[in-house]
Amino acid sequence: MNFLRRSNNSSSSSLFRSTSLIIGPFRNFIRIQTSNKKSSSLKLAIKANNDFSKLRKINNNIYNRIDNKINNKINDTIKNKNKILPKDPEHHAVVSTFDLFSIGIGPSSSHTVGPMRAAKIFVKDLKNHKVFDEVTRIRIDLYGSLALTGKGHGTPNAIIMGMENESPESIDTTTIASRILKIQETEILNLGGTKPIQFNIENYLIFHYNESLPQHPNGMRFLSFDKHGDLLVSGEFFSIGGGFVINETTVQKHGDNAFYKDYNNSSVDLRVKNQDEAVTFAALPFRTAEELLQVCKKENMSIAQVVYRNELHWRNKIEISKKLMDIWKTMDQSIKNGCFSNEEYLPGNLKIRRRAPDLFQNLLNETSYLSNKNKSNQSEKEIIGEALKFLSRKKKINLPALDFLSLYAISVNEENAAGGRVVTAPTNGAAGVIPAVLKYYLEFISNNYSLDIMEFLFTSAAIGMLYKRGASISAAEMGCQGEVGVACSMSAAGLAAVMGGTPEQVENAAEIGMEHNLGLTCDPIDGLVQIPCIERNALGAVKAVTAAQLALNGDGYHRVTLDQVIETMRQTGLDMKNKYKETSLGGLAVNVPIC
Repeated sequence: MNFLRRSNNSSSSSLFRSTSLIIGPFRNFIRIQTSNKKSSSLKLAIKANNDFSKLRKINNNIYNRIDNKINNKINDTIKNKNKILPKDPEHHAVVSTFDLFSIGIGPSSSHTVGPMRAAKIFVKDLKNHKVFDEVTRIRIDLYGSLALTGKGHGTPNAIIMGMENESPESIDTTTIASRILKIQETEILNLGGTKPIQFNIENYLIFHYNESLPQHPNGMRFLSFDKHGDLLVSGEFFSIGGGFVINETTVQKHGDNAFYKDYNNSSVDLRVKNQDEAVTFAALPFRTAEELLQVCKKENMSIAQVVYRNELHWRNKIEISKKLMDIWKTMDQSIKNGCFSNEEYLPGNLKIRRRAPDLFQNLLNETSYLSNKNKSNQSEKEIIGEALKFLSRKKKINLPALDFLSLYAISVNEENAAGGRVVTAPTNGAAGVIPAVLKYYLEFISNNYSLDIMEFLFTSAAIGMLYKRGASISAAEMGCQGEVGVACSMSAAGLAAVMGGTPEQVENAAEIGMEHNLGLTCDPIDGLVQIPCIERNALGAVKAVTAAQLALNGDGYHRVTLDQVIETMRQTGLDMKNKYKETSLGGLAVNVPIC
């Protein structure tokens, strides 16, 4: 605890089964439909051609009945379609900082990271239930937002890589394109990384543009078949934002808080079971911002110290420090990668030119840095500091620190848009805000890097936990207020904390950060995480700095509380039309020509 500064103020164990393994019932279901013998059309299809697409066309009525039966199963569990149910008061907000911040790949945590994790979990369940060796075909169905914007978000590629046993934390992002091209050419997928099976992307990966599964807009269904065309296993997964994944057996109540980033299902079940049975799962649990402030007051701790104490419940000090620094190093590297990229354009039909490299060079060139002799040994902080001194003398109308703040955010989100490695913070679409504000503070204000990094990230994580429990961090549910809005709120809190704010001032900063992002829509052009996403991160970072300044200039008292603004955000998200929630069916997506 000593490295964190003190503030100035003296559902059940079956909640996550990963995949609902429908092994026997649906195999029998197919056989019942064919009168215990395969129908003549089914026999003919198998004999004539082993291609699953023809089999699916001939027996489309059978597969439709399978789909209907699965959908009926979900509908029996979830009565209120596309609604977040009322809060469950027994669930606290605490998750690990390293569940909220995780290292992954772009361009989207909900459409890239989550689907890749879901696919890998599905393959693992095939092995656990002893049917992996029988699988000769798989089919992938995408629904709702995953179907509508999945191509632009890289969802198909992510799922295919997950089926090949890759994970977003470790996959070599430079190999994805070539591997997908090989699968397209050979029509062979290495299931689990070891078992070659036939896979025609066009026929076996289906986009249901006009359908949405009841539980969440980001729905996907995986089906596996044996050599006879019998269904072995079916499972539905939902990517609920920030890389978190749930399955169809989970009733996602508003306020539920579970751990869906673990590939080990047994450990997930245990953690959820412990949380359901007692609120003592976390050392210092809190459900709301008000409760968090009460904990700070009672324990005489800062918000960061409360989060750190909870982390000690799961990890030792050395592991916590290492994991947190790994998170920051990845954030910082994504900024550098964006600044020094040699690529001229971002991928996709929009042909968006990368701006970060030119912005960075323009800022440095103002100092005549490149023409000065013997500068190669200067640190990055010295270079930027020199640039700031020159700019402040030359152009008083400029705000050079804010120029770098915007640069940092744009750099990260251009890397994200290109499918590079970033940190979900708390999502990929908003991955630039927190790194930008933290680097801004470290470069221009901080005197203690390590302490400030820990205080900033722990504080912002606490705020992110409140949004995850009280509303959602999924743009498919909340619009962009659930992504950039939340990241702005988290960043404002983190900045206020490292600037010496009290817990009350930190909570005020978080509230201001969200209050002025309420109603923010998600309308990416062509389904790409580029326009308006990249610039929006820069504006989110600037808003966060302003929110922190306003809060620090007050005494912590304010008329609107963070809990009230979180609930307002949730209600606004429910009232928002679906076309403004990551579907590319409204807003800029329909008013700006692609060509």
